[in-house]
Amino acid sequence: MALHDPIRPDGDGSVQVRLDPVDRIGNAKVFAVYGKGGIGKSTTSSNLSAALSLLGKRVLQIGCDPKHDSTFTLTKKLMPTVIDVLETVNFHHEELRPEDYMFEGFNGVMCVEAGGPPAGTGCGGYVVGQTVKLLKQHHLLEDTDVVLFDVLGDVVCGGFAAPLQHAERAVVVAANDFDSIFAMNRIVAAIQAKSKNYDVRMAGVIANRSAATDEIDRFNEATGLKRLAHFPDLDAIRRSRLKKCTLFEMEQTPEVAAACDEYKRLAAHLWAGTDALDAKAMKDRDIFEFLGFE
Repeated sequence: MALHDPIRPDGDGSVQVRLDPVDRIGNAKVFAVYGKGGIGKSTTSSNLSAALSLLGKRVLQIGCDPKHDSTFTLTKKLMPTVIDVLETVNFHHEELRPEDYMFEGFNGVMCVEAGGPPAGTGCGGYVVGQTVKLLKQHHLLEDTDVVLFDVLGDVVCGGFAAPLQHAERAVVVAANDFDSIFAMNRIVAAIQAKSKNYDVRMAGVIANRSAATDEIDRFNEATGLKRLAHFPDLDAIRRSRLKKCTLFEMEQTPEVAAACDEYKRLAAHLWAGTDALDAKAMKDRDIFEFLGFE
């Protein structure tokens, strides 16, 4: 991605962790997945990575959460984080091997957990930057078709918006409720800010854990977003997390098979390329009026 203007700030009063042009990821398609905490981003990201791999793509998923549980349904275990393994060698990255921090998961998906800074200290943007730098130094991005960042919760600071500096498209996971849509609105605002200096644009919304999508669709129409996929609140999806496996490894009941087909359709759509949506976030007061209850 091009760094268009290194001087102009991303947003009003912003203090940002800036991307060194040397650390650009390269030729892979890069997606960043955001959404309200607990909305199912990691489950969605892992199943999407699995679906992309089933299309024959070489996929790398990078978890950006101190819980480092983004990829455990792919690998069947909690992996050490990049920051943890760097700490063991006193941050001498040249002493690390790729197998110290990158693990192969379901159907060949490569998995990395960036982790996060110690609680109350540091910056998530630094963690993302160190992870990408390490991957480049070990030439691990050269044979990758898709890089997928699974990012912690709502965008609350420039640090956790750092994956947007690498991504071509951002995807938001949201349920059909006020809190999810409010978080999505903030993410849209973050992407608006980042698009001033970086190539990232909004791809659309994945409706998750929702029987209906009427409120999401209404918000999309008002802001210029599009719904990319819809996954209902299936108990099998919840149980797949408990079983530490992807949805594709669950018993293929009609409901599960339909959800797997939706993931494969979404993967094919993202790979083929999505429109760059010129979405406009609402002001907080306006979104309360728009989604408020009578």
